Amino acid sequence: MSQQENHHESPPGRFGVFGGVFTPCTLTILGVIMFLRFGQVIGYAGVMAALMIVALSKVITTLTALSLSAIATNTRVKGGGAYFLISRSLGVEFGGSIGLVFFVAQAVSVAMYVIGFTEALLGTFPNLGIDPTVVATIVNLVVFGSVFIGAGWTIKLQYGILALLVLSLVSFFVGAGRVASMDTLRENLSSGYGTKESFFTMFALFFPAATGVMAGANMSGDLRNPGRAIPRGTLGAIGFTAVVYLAMGLVLGAATDRATLQTDNMVVSRVAWIPWLIAAGVFAATLSSALGSMMGAPRILQALARDEIFKRLNYFGAGSGPSQEPRRAIVMTAILAQFGILLGDLNAIAPIITMFFMITYGYLNLATFYEAITNNPSYRPTFRFCHWSTALLGAVGCGAVMILVSPMWALVSIVSMLILHAYIEHREVTASWGDVHGGTTFARARKNLLRLEDAEYHPKNWRPSILALSGRAWTRTRLAAMGHWLTGGRGILTLAQIIQGDIGQHIQRRSKQEQVLRSFIQDQELEAFPAVLVSPTLELGIEALVQCYGIGMLRPNVVLIGWSSDPERIESFCDTVRTVCSLDRSAILVRSREFEDDPWASPPGPIDVWWRGKENGQLMLLLAHLLVQNSAWRGRRIRLLRTIQNEGGRDEATRHLAQLIRDARIPATPTIIVSANPIETIRETSRDSAVVFLGFQPPPQEDNEQFVERMEHLMADLGTAVLVRSAGDAALEA
Repeated sequence: MSQQENHHESPPGRFGVFGGVFTPCTLTILGVIMFLRFGQVIGYAGVMAALMIVALSKVITTLTALSLSAIATNTRVKGGGAYFLISRSLGVEFGGSIGLVFFVAQAVSVAMYVIGFTEALLGTFPNLGIDPTVVATIVNLVVFGSVFIGAGWTIKLQYGILALLVLSLVSFFVGAGRVASMDTLRENLSSGYGTKESFFTMFALFFPAATGVMAGANMSGDLRNPGRAIPRGTLGAIGFTAVVYLAMGLVLGAATDRATLQTDNMVVSRVAWIPWLIAAGVFAATLSSALGSMMGAPRILQALARDEIFKRLNYFGAGSGPSQEPRRAIVMTAILAQFGILLGDLNAIAPIITMFFMITYGYLNLATFYEAITNNPSYRPTFRFCHWSTALLGAVGCGAVMILVSPMWALVSIVSMLILHAYIEHREVTASWGDVHGGTTFARARKNLLRLEDAEYHPKNWRPSILALSGRAWTRTRLAAMGHWLTGGRGILTLAQIIQGDIGQHIQRRSKQEQVLRSFIQDQELEAFPAVLVSPTLELGIEALVQCYGIGMLRPNVVLIGWSSDPERIESFCDTVRTVCSLDRSAILVRSREFEDDPWASPPGPIDVWWRGKENGQLMLLLAHLLVQNSAWRGRRIRLLRTIQNEGGRDEATRHLAQLIRDARIPATPTIIVSANPIETIRETSRDSAVVFLGFQPPPQEDNEQFVERMEHLMADLGTAVLVRSAGDAALEA
C-alpha cells in the first residue's frame, strides 16, 4: 500500500516564538501539578528529593528539547508536531505508532487538567454541592467550544492567562516568604514516604508537569517559522519554568509543615499573600493547559489521518475554513477527554500520561540519534547544540525512568507500541518521504563491505552470487525462478539484460527496460536486483557485466545462462561460456522444459547429481542442497549418482560417495550404476527426475557444434537439466 505526503497544505503560520511556543509551553508546564500536587511531592519526597525530581525531569525534557530543536531545524516542519518529526526520521512504522499514542496522551492530558480545575474550584468553593464529574464535564465542554472556534482566539486568550499566572506566582512567593523559616526547611529536607509512596511514584506524579515542552511543537503547522520558534520558545520555557519550580520547592518547603504538604492540595493558596490570586492562577493554569492540549491533540490526529496510515482515521484528516482547523479531530479529542474525566482520579491518570510521554520523548531522541550517528549528509540542522550522545542519553534516560516508575505500565506501553508497529508493518504502508532507515542501512552496508574486503576468503563462507543473463526476464520466467531457487535465500541474484546498440540512442530505452525489469522482480516477489546494460554487441555486454558488475567482494561468482541450441547462436553462446569460465566465474547452463501454465512449478521426482569428480561435483551438490531449501522443493530426495565400468568396484564407489555425503553434511542417497554407456544410463536413470545436475567443460573454439550436439543428445529425455562448471571456490568440507 502506498502512502503519500498529504496535500492539505496549511496556510502560512500565524504565530511566533512567544505566542506560538513559549506561552503554550509555559502555561502547560506551570499548570495543575504545580498548584495542586507539587506540595504533596515535597511533603513525601522532602525538599532535596523534590528538587532532584524537578532536576531529573528538566534534564530529560532538556535533552529531548535539544533533539526536538535539531530535527525541527533540519526539515521543513508541517503540522503534527512530534509525530511529524518522528515519522519523517524513523519512518512510517515508528511514526504511525507514536502518533496514535501521542494523540491519546494529549487527549487524556485534557482530562487531567480539567480534573485539576474541578478540584481547585470545589476546594475554593466547598459549599457548591455539585458533583465533581458534572463540573468537569461542563469545563470539558467549555474548553472544547473555545478550541472549536479556532486556535487564533485561544492563543490570544492565553496571553491574559499568562499574565494572571505571573501575578499568582508573585502572590505565592511574597506570602510564603513571610512565613518561611530555616527550621521548617530543615525538617522538610528529608523524605517522609508512606507505605505506598516512593521516589519514583512521586516522580510519576510530578513528571506530567514537565510534558508541556511539546505544546509549542504541536502547533508546528500554525507557526510562522517553526525552525526558529520551536528551539527558542521550547528551551526558553524549560529554563523559565525550571527556575520557578526550584524556587517554589525551596520556599514551599520552608513555609509549610510536612503533614499539611502531604494532605492539603490547596496548600499553595493557604500561604499566598492574596489567596484568591492563587485560586485564579489555578483556574487559569489548569484551563490554559487544557486549552493547549485540546489544541495540540487534534493537530496530531489530523496529521496522522492525512498520512493515511490507519484507514479508519482518514475521516479526521479534513480541515475546516482557510486555516484548516481540525474540527473533526477536536470532537474526537473531547470525547476521549470525557472518558478520562469519568475515571475521576488525577493520581491514576498521571502515571499513564507519564508513560505515553516518555515513549514519545524516547522516540524523538532515538530519531535524532540515528540521524546523527549515521552521518547522513542530509542531516544538517542549523541548531548546533545537539550531539548524538545527548540524544542517546535522552533516549536511555526515558527508557530507564519508564521502568523505574512502573515496570508493569512500562511493559504494557512497550507491548502496545510493538503491536501497533507490527500492524503497520504487516499492512505494508510505504511512505513517500525519506527516513533514517535508508541512512542506517547504507551505513551498515558500507561498514560490512569494507570488513568483507579485508577478510581473507575461505570456502566455508561461500555464498551463491548469481548473475542471470535472463534478457527480457518477463519472457523467461523459468530462468529467473531457477536463479531464485539456486540462491536458496542465502545468496544474491541479479537479473541482467543487455540492449545491443549505441548508448546515445538507447538511454531512455535502458531506463524504461530497467523499470520494467524492476517491476517484474516485484511482481514475481523475487529477492533480486536488476541490471540493464547497453553494449554494441551481446558478447561485449556480457564481458563488461561479468567483469565490472558488483562492488568489492560482492561480485557475481556464478553466471546463469539459458541453454541455446539455435544454430545461428551456437558460436556466440559457446564464446560466452568460454568467456565466463576464463574470468574465473562458475557457469551454470539451464535447459528446462516449458511450463506455460506455471513457470514456478516444481515437477515431481528426485533431484539427481551425477558425480564425476570434485572439480564440478562439489558445486553441483551444494546447488542441489540450496535448491531443496526452497519451500517448493523442500523434502525432495537428492540422489548422488555415479557410473562405473564393472561390478567389482561397486562397494568401494559406494563407500566413497557415502563418505562424501557425510563430509558434506547434506542428506543424499548414494547410488552406483554399472554401465558401459554412461550417457544412455544418465538419460534412462534420470528420465523422470525433477532436476538433473551434470558437470561440463567449456568446449574449445573448433568444437562448438559438436559440444552442443553432445549435450543435446545427453539432455534429450531429461526434464530440467543444469550443467555446471565450477570455478573451484566452493568446497564440500567447509
